[in-house]
Amino acid sequence: MLTKKQHELLAFIDERLLATGVSPSFDEMKDALNLKSKSGIHRLITALEERGYIRRLPHRARALEVLKTPEREAAARVGPKSSAQGFTPSVVKGDFSRPKRPALRTAADLGGLEGLPVLGRIAAGTPIEAIQHEVDRIETPMALMRSGEHYILEVKGDSMIEAGIFEGDFVVIQRTKDAAPGEIVVALVDGEEATLKRLRRKGGAIALEAANPAYETRIYGADRVAIQGRLVGLMRSYD
Repeated sequence: MLTKKQHELLAFIDERLLATGVSPSFDEMKDALNLKSKSGIHRLITALEERGYIRRLPHRARALEVLKTPEREAAARVGPKSSAQGFTPSVVKGDFSRPKRPALRTAADLGGLEGLPVLGRIAAGTPIEAIQHEVDRIETPMALMRSGEHYILEVKGDSMIEAGIFEGDFVVIQRTKDAAPGEIVVALVDGEEATLKRLRRKGGAIALEAANPAYETRIYGADRVAIQGRLVGLMRSYD
């Protein structure tokens, strides 16, 4: 039996994974549950893990996978079809993945595919050179996209690991020139350096915030930063 807060956190993580394929950060969990510190989230995560509702993905800092929910457990007890099928984790795999895990949802399950251009690599750490021209194309689940134009970047670096984004991941970006505070964006600094960070606004300045305590938040004048797009989805290869 889960407590109210445990159930709320499990539902929040599950909804985020279904919507984006990316587990929420501890800060996002804290805000969603109206908690004052991340220590409460740590305790809830540990409790859910001990009860078998979630697991932390090995070698991937704070990336989470939902294994079951009370609602799906109840549905499984009611019908033989549900109990035979079990629960499918909300982890998206693309055609670029290596050995297949039968438990993962395939792209075909997520509304079909569309070929998106890969525009090079983006730093999730110290900014690197600006986005390049198209270097490849990847068939991408349409369920990961929103309206408008999209493109893909390969992640380099580890500054967004607490947001569930790791080196080698492919991020799906919705092209836009504006984004809301708290969204993860592709930001072009001084017209030369592109980076993947969480957007914050501090008065007339823009803060690009990492999701790794090893990296400092960088603050720039608004005229130095151009938003190139917002993160809407993520695809990952599994060894």
